[in-house]
Amino acid sequence: MKLLAISDLHVDYGSNRDAVEALSPHPDDWLIIAGDVTESEDLLARTLQMLGPRFSKLLWVPGNHELWTVPGRTSPLRGTALYELLVSICRDHGVLTPEDPYPVWPGDGPPTIIAPAFVGYDYSFAPNGLTPAEAVAWARVEHIIAMDERLLHPDPYPSREDWCHARCAHTEERLAAVPEGHRIVLINHWPLRRDLVRLFRIPRYVPWCGTRRTEDWHLRFPLHVVVSGHLHMRATDWRDHVRFEEVALGYPRHWHRKKGVDGYLREILPGPEHTPPSGWGGPVWHR
Repeated sequence: MKLLAISDLHVDYGSNRDAVEALSPHPDDWLIIAGDVTESEDLLARTLQMLGPRFSKLLWVPGNHELWTVPGRTSPLRGTALYELLVSICRDHGVLTPEDPYPVWPGDGPPTIIAPAFVGYDYSFAPNGLTPAEAVAWARVEHIIAMDERLLHPDPYPSREDWCHARCAHTEERLAAVPEGHRIVLINHWPLRRDLVRLFRIPRYVPWCGTRRTEDWHLRFPLHVVVSGHLHMRATDWRDHVRFEEVALGYPRHWHRKKGVDGYLREILPGPEHTPPSGWGGPVWHR
């Protein structure tokens, strides 16, 4: 029995959708879907309906694309109301979300809690001292502007950063309540640490990639593995003996058709038995 993970399926693209539909059955395994499945609630439902019978259990967290209010979307909902609709769709298909009780991993190994989370970002990954507005202006100098600025609405919160901070507080409370003696696999679409954000072609996209409020969570809580997506830069990293997995599939140009989606499923549990040797200085890239 394995805990597998992937994110950023982007099934709005036909080639991605076809590849996901060709995914092999894994009837004994659980699958983490770490956000950015689609911009359509109808496609989200269809994708979950298709994947559900192929795995023992599905776990989902939202990405920014799911939270976009785009022209022509079936629902005109925004912000928390849209998020609640997505949670409802997942529950209709038996999929666990950040709003459900954390399950205990039934596979081999030490007692492990699987913790889906929805935290978001607050622009604090930008250079020190910049306000959110200044961070957006800093990115615009290099002609970088996230579609979130037009399409991701935080209603009823006054700003995306306020929504992020509320979600951080909510998640911290839940993680602190995990029983002693349990380790945690934490799932969040956005990376938890600034030093794991590698955007070689668009480095100034970093303000939309996370929050510094989560950078010490792997020290404050008994995290064993952190699963994220968003960057489309697949890699395995270790920080303080905690494994960080970026598991995105990405847009059609970001993956190889011959490998299929099966070739991009990442094993989270049991996973590698050991951390890299002392002195290891970089990530393990997954092409």
